[in-house]
Amino acid sequence: MVKDDVVQESQRPTLSLDRESDSVDAFVKELQSAIDAGNASHFNRHFAQDVLWGSPFGAVAVGFDQIHAIHSRMFASVVPVKGAARYVVEHARFPTDDVAVAYVRRLSMQPSERPSPGRPGAFDELALLVLVRRDGEWWLAAAQHVPDRRDVYVNQ
Repeated sequence: MVKDDVVQESQRPTLSLDRESDSVDAFVKELQSAIDAGNASHFNRHFAQDVLWGSPFGAVAVGFDQIHAIHSRMFASVVPVKGAARYVVEHARFPTDDVAVAYVRRLSMQPSERPSPGRPGAFDELALLVLVRRDGEWWLAAAQHVPDRRDVYVNQ
């Protein structure tokens, strides 16, 4: 039983292992390559069958088939422009050797004034990715995307 609701710093665990982010960097590089080529199949190549994908607009796609169909429509609706968006791994943590949690920012090279659903590259966003290594390969287990609105949070 906890005597008070404040956890002392000495009692607070560090959950991340000391690991290089090479596996996360390689995963994100594959996403970047797919975005640049406009190839949904390549983009979704390492999504697990039971992936959960949270959109920046509050919808959750459940499973590979659903998110692949969505991405296929989205990718088909635009002409790919290499470098129109850039993915940057900002933070990567490894709670176990086979699980990575990473913040990845997508920066549009042609920012718009407000988010527009269904238009890839139309706005900047931050994604929280959960990757799991199975049989030597890294798979996306879950992702949550939010519009990049740091200005609202940081400037308060």
